[in-house]
Amino acid sequence: MDEAEIHIIMGSKSDQAICDKTTTVLDEQKVKYNMDIISAHRNPEELKEAINSSKARVFICIAGLAAALPGVVASMTKKPVIGVPVNGALGGLDALLSIVQMPKGVPVATVGIDNGQNAAHLALRILEA
Repeated sequence: MDEAEIHIIMGSKSDQAICDKTTTVLDEQKVKYNMDIISAHRNPEELKEAINSSKARVFICIAGLAAALPGVVASMTKKPVIGVPVNGALGGLDALLSIVQMPKGVPVATVGIDNGQNAAHLALRILEA
């Protein structure tokens, strides 16, 4: 990993369009980021390794359907995690509820369904704090 301040993780390649919304904002602001596609369900060891090796200060996790990715990442790090629910089924409501209903002690900031832009803006504000 390089000196990226933000680490974007997508649960699936199908989340690329939402990721592009996020990276467009970060590119405009000239903020370095890393990007990976890692499923929390199919590749938990790879995900753990990516989190542990990341020097980023903020994680943005983009996931649809069961949307476990942001919560799993938040359970493995003390760094801020922003979840982006993706409209894959039920209008994205399933993903939104999966991300916002985290247990106490496992916080995940959540933006609106498919709102990768706001995830980038929130990450930038966290970095400025």
